[in-house]
Amino acid sequence: MTDTGRPHDGLSRRVFVRSAIVGGAGAGTAALLPGSAHADPAPTAAAEAGSAVPGPPVPAGEPGTATVRTLLPMAGGDFVKGSAALEPDRVVTTACQFCNSNCRLHIGLKAGRVVSVDGETKDPVQQGNLCIKADLMPQLVYNPHRLTRPLKRVKGAKGSTDSVFEPIGWDEALDIIARKFLALRDAGQVHTIANRTTGRLPRGTGSLVARIFQLLGSPNNTDVGPVCNDAGGNALAATFGLGNFTNGYGTDGATGKEDLGSARYFLFLGTNQAETHPVTFDHLLRGRAATGAELVVVDPRLTPTGEKADLWVAPKPHTDFALVLGILHHVVTTGRYDKAFVDRWVIGFPELKAHLVERGYTTAWAAKVTGVPESTIVRIAEDYSAAKPAAIFCNAGISHQLGAFDTYRAIAMLAAVTGNVGVPGGGCNFMHNTWPGGLDLPPLTVTTPPVGTALPVGPDYFAESILTSKPYRLRAIMTQGNPLVSSAHSGKVREAYEQLEFYVYTGLFMEEPAYYADVILPVCSGLEMDGVYMRRDDRGIRWQDQAVPRVGQSRPDWEIWIELAYALARNDTRNPPSYWTDAFPRTWLDYTNLWAEFVAHTPGAGGMTKERMAKRAEPLRWPCPTTSHPGVSTLYLDHPSWYQAAESLDPANKGKRFLTPSGKVEITTPDLDKRLRSAGHSALPVFFTHPEVTGTNPTLRYEKRFVTNPVNPQAVTHPVQIGIPSDNRVHTRYPLMGMTGRPSVVHFAEVTHWTYTGEQLNGIRLIQIHPKTARRAGIANGDDVVVESPRGRITGTALLTEGIREDTVFVPNTFGPAQKVGDIFGDPRYEPANTLPDDQYYDNLSGQQAYKCFACQVRKA
Repeated sequence: MTDTGRPHDGLSRRVFVRSAIVGGAGAGTAALLPGSAHADPAPTAAAEAGSAVPGPPVPAGEPGTATVRTLLPMAGGDFVKGSAALEPDRVVTTACQFCNSNCRLHIGLKAGRVVSVDGETKDPVQQGNLCIKADLMPQLVYNPHRLTRPLKRVKGAKGSTDSVFEPIGWDEALDIIARKFLALRDAGQVHTIANRTTGRLPRGTGSLVARIFQLLGSPNNTDVGPVCNDAGGNALAATFGLGNFTNGYGTDGATGKEDLGSARYFLFLGTNQAETHPVTFDHLLRGRAATGAELVVVDPRLTPTGEKADLWVAPKPHTDFALVLGILHHVVTTGRYDKAFVDRWVIGFPELKAHLVERGYTTAWAAKVTGVPESTIVRIAEDYSAAKPAAIFCNAGISHQLGAFDTYRAIAMLAAVTGNVGVPGGGCNFMHNTWPGGLDLPPLTVTTPPVGTALPVGPDYFAESILTSKPYRLRAIMTQGNPLVSSAHSGKVREAYEQLEFYVYTGLFMEEPAYYADVILPVCSGLEMDGVYMRRDDRGIRWQDQAVPRVGQSRPDWEIWIELAYALARNDTRNPPSYWTDAFPRTWLDYTNLWAEFVAHTPGAGGMTKERMAKRAEPLRWPCPTTSHPGVSTLYLDHPSWYQAAESLDPANKGKRFLTPSGKVEITTPDLDKRLRSAGHSALPVFFTHPEVTGTNPTLRYEKRFVTNPVNPQAVTHPVQIGIPSDNRVHTRYPLMGMTGRPSVVHFAEVTHWTYTGEQLNGIRLIQIHPKTARRAGIANGDDVVVESPRGRITGTALLTEGIREDTVFVPNTFGPAQKVGDIFGDPRYEPANTLPDDQYYDNLSGQQAYKCFACQVRKA
């Protein structure tokens, strides 16, 4: 497989970023907002109950002929100014809830209705830019499919779309949940209660969930990390001390210097930022234009990001680990490392060098494993190590691999030995490893029950627990995400939720899991609440103000959990009401008060007050210990502002540059190696890959027993044996490798499929196939196709492109069978792409699921 050089002007930035001068109406926002946020007619008793906000009339005609009216683009908003109908009478400042660019939004309101969505021009990173998703924000508000009331199941089999739900009040809904949780607790089954949070939650909701689970005594309060990007944070924490994105977008307030925009070299591994983080990517491109930085994109398929690259490299899926080891070997053995930095700040370098040589992880070896020419691997190693500074970016393309933790560790080692950590313009910028994550509340004043051992971290182990009772069976689950679409082996997950005793779904719409629920709770969208919602990858957050009234009886998530505590107080016969109510004062229903508690009790957050953030055009980055501190841009920077912030995180950090036990970068230490070996790994990287990668490769075998997870010690995991040769039998029937990923810049998770613009622009699942592969299967461009793996099959439309490896098929995820908005365009109702991956293969340290490789075949439908 050859690599491809790309000119700097390979793709217009207008493809993925629209300027603020277009405005919300120019992108069609106002025209797509019929209906009222105040509408709340009585719901029906069918599964649609609670979907009450009226929507636009469906145009007459054949399926697929529906059109959506839009307004003309308006240069600088000139044609709006002075318009009696469209010039806003009020503007509210908020933030986008999609992706980690965390764009600031100015929402223009006329008669209380959204008429415009504009970007923040005073933010030097954002520069007024927005992508198409900003215009989807109001479409989550004004949407005929919104859930507007709590519902309870009254009829129908779990999972059936014929299920019947009855509207109930909030107190009744929360009492049902409280009584079930308490009954399980009183029966000695509290460990069988679980919750799974998601990235869509207002910041700090997870802390409230954890508080309730601590008071109950259940260990199974889980988050979205194992289907997102936990592995990168785990690897960063093990190597540098903090599990966060290391550098910042824009100017460092402490030094006055540009951070990531000053990089002289960008190495992108498994990240398609043009479509996943378009506004911050545009900032990097502006920096690149000034510095002449080289951009190298590593991805099995050519994306809009690869189109902008100087060099596109297409390795075999799930072999990035080998590529990085080959680069690292060349840097270390040819003396291209930063000797001064290594001598002063790195522990374990001699052991790493000897290990790489002993294992034979040469560039020639890496070329054989990955399919990338050896000359290309040498070029990357030499150019990256020579450029000062050089920044590495990774995203789900690395996280969603079987060896995600070990791959990220190898990448962190590469940055460290070249001196590219703790410097502006460098670092390991593993996307989604952001803050806020842990937000602390005042300590509890009561004695809580002992908490047992949690289920294994991943592979979203809920289904395995329900179906096999190993290590025990879950009986009650509450989720804030969509496990029926996001979890691997979706057919197995569906079977598990059919058998689940009690399930609570919270969401905006009747998504796939809602039909399995016993209780459904309606939540607010981002424009309907104050607070801190999304966050930027560089640990930056914004304050946002509520722009529109809440739809129907929907509530923000933090209110739901606080009120659930009061329902538990009403129904608990074992503890007095104060056991619950003292832990959840009702003043916290006002997010301003709740945020003040977080600021007061979270290490490193003392300067992140609502008042300070509300005045800023830019996000404020954590750590930020005082209101006079600028916030940290470059973690581990040898500068007084960093040492002050580090000490605020823990007094034991005083004087430390890196926040590891040694105060240095830890490649290997006896303690780290011992801990990782308990689960079958080691501190020094040993290559393995997914059993369904084509060819003969070292892979792994899971043991049946459980051990304490050394990375996530609150949980157990299956230890593994690394180095087992793959037998390749699966490829007799399934000769190709499939991988899943985001459909386009239009979509963010499943929720954007419930917007009209989302489905108009990208409602068809386009399966990317190389023309030679398609020709052998008798497939033409635009044909309906079936992609099948040993787990199941999905359908889509063939999109033939030479920008993908011949042995690889790309299947866009986030599509699901409940997504009815596409019906007006005649779009199919698709089965989830995650029907295809196998949930038994997962990173046993981080819990990361392996969405980036599954054996498959593709044929014409």
